[in-house]
Amino acid sequence: MHCPFCGHLEDKVVDSRESREGDAIRRRRECLACGRRFTSYERVEEVPILIVKKDGRREPFDRQKLLRGMMASCQKRPVSLAQLEEAAGDIQAKLLEQPDREISSRSLGDLVMDALKQLDSVAYVRFASIYRDFKDLPDFVKALDGLMANQGAMVAAPSAPTPAPVVPLTKAPFTAHPAAPPPLSPTPLFPGVAPARVGPTKRRKGR
Repeated sequence: MHCPFCGHLEDKVVDSRESREGDAIRRRRECLACGRRFTSYERVEEVPILIVKKDGRREPFDRQKLLRGMMASCQKRPVSLAQLEEAAGDIQAKLLEQPDREISSRSLGDLVMDALKQLDSVAYVRFASIYRDFKDLPDFVKALDGLMANQGAMVAAPSAPTPAPVVPLTKAPFTAHPAAPPPLSPTPLFPGVAPARVGPTKRRKGR
């Protein structure tokens, strides 16, 4: 690095510390030719990410704006700020990994929906209803079906009643009809007196 006083190219670093914001490293250097000291700053080269809107407009990616949108979807939901910040950081890291510096708003919205789907289902539906701009009920139901399939919350169909076990019919063993009981003898009108015999009437001999 050229010395700002004498233009010499050789120097040594006598002190290094991070900046207050943490986005740069401050180095104190001493020129080996004139002995004077000067300060240099080392920063990460940032290539801006541009978000392409539906109408073709382009605007720089704003992590704070992304975080505010996710917080609005998670309002009154059991999602902590630390979880949202971590999700926003993961989304930003995925954008930086892509070779193209211009990202469509639809691609960004898909990343946000995937992150919210892992955090809270209600927040996912809230964001999807605004981002997808559902025009009718079938579109909204389709989004809910995708959420239910992702969570494995399939509604079980009512099961048919279990049929009763079939008992095989067996033929009863053949039994002969019992003999008819003997005819009952007439009961005498006067017990102890034998009934008169029934027979041909005898004719009396005429005198």
